[in-house]
Amino acid sequence: MRILMLTQYFPPEKGAAQVRLFEVAKALRAQGHNIEVVTAFPNYPNGIIAPEYRGKFFMKDSLEGIPIYRTWIYPVQRGKFWKRLLNYFSFVFSAFFGVLKAGKADYIFVESPPLFIGYTMFFAKWVKGAKIILNVSDLWPESAVSLGLVTNKRLIALAEGLEQRMYKTSWKISTQTTGIIDSLKVRGIPAEKVVFLPNGVDPDLFAPIAPDELLLEDLQLREKYVILYAGTMGYAHGLEVALQAARLLEKDYPEIVFLLVGDGSEKPRLMDLAREMNLTNVRWVDFQPITEMQRYYSVARISLSTLRRYKLAEGVRPSKVFPGLASAKPLIYVGEGEGAKVVEESGGGVVLPPEEPRLLAEAILKLKQDPELCQKLGEQGRDFVIKHYSWKSIVSHWLQDLGL
Repeated sequence: MRILMLTQYFPPEKGAAQVRLFEVAKALRAQGHNIEVVTAFPNYPNGIIAPEYRGKFFMKDSLEGIPIYRTWIYPVQRGKFWKRLLNYFSFVFSAFFGVLKAGKADYIFVESPPLFIGYTMFFAKWVKGAKIILNVSDLWPESAVSLGLVTNKRLIALAEGLEQRMYKTSWKISTQTTGIIDSLKVRGIPAEKVVFLPNGVDPDLFAPIAPDELLLEDLQLREKYVILYAGTMGYAHGLEVALQAARLLEKDYPEIVFLLVGDGSEKPRLMDLAREMNLTNVRWVDFQPITEMQRYYSVARISLSTLRRYKLAEGVRPSKVFPGLASAKPLIYVGEGEGAKVVEESGGGVVLPPEEPRLLAEAILKLKQDPELCQKLGEQGRDFVIKHYSWKSIVSHWLQDLGL
């Protein structure tokens, strides 16, 4: 079977979506399928195109043997929404060329959002004559509207029209959460058209290891009790709760340190907030390659995942949940809905309501004072993800559901 993956984001960029898509591609190839990728020149999250891709419109390369067709994109650092639209649409149209350069395809796997990739999807279907598998990882524009990030009624109406056309054009729609599946059914999408492709993890890549001595030294974490948040720092994640908990703990428990690894639209504001609060128990690290993340989990005592309180959070499964569980670290999940249910089912963590810093601080202290409980939670969490959320198992079940 020949599959063409169409996505704006892909490694060597760093981020949850990039890791997920690469793992899916590798798992498909491991099961004997031919997989190619059309994507943009790497530029996320810093909005700077990597040096080896500059001054070009197109380049073919590969990653672990997977052919990749990369096309030009207008890179954008944090800024105005219209610049972000230029970023999206520049790839929408340059990707036409990547689609033409790619080989024959039986199926086209399309990652959304960004929603505007739908225009490239229509072109690819026409050129290749292939069936579309639309992978919906977030309900856009609904999620952006719910968070108050998009308010222009005309833009919302246009986006909703494009969204409906994409659903209608697709042969199958795969999603990351049961919440998205339920929402699609409410919109009238037939149940037989929707399949489940949840987030997962490579349990070998995130196996527990001894604390990394160099990292402990470089980040001044010796004798510290480290709370690790690793992932995107966006508005929906509500990371203020971690900074507020850090302030509550700082005076009486200076050994507790919050290690925040990643990037995102909210990171500059969060760093400014930490400076305003004069926090000395917070460390900031930029996005790291997935191959480096095991080192960061090795120095952590607790892993942390947070979400803001908003309607669509009920159907969210943050990808950062699974590496933490796989690393045998007790997880504190601040949030509601589907992600909370996964953590409860795993037996590997503690679930707290969102936006309650005092409860977060109390949960950290409770775990710190009970090493045996931490070990039990860590072991249960790792056993759970090995059994239910390894990428090999997830993609195998997904293909079965597709009938492929």
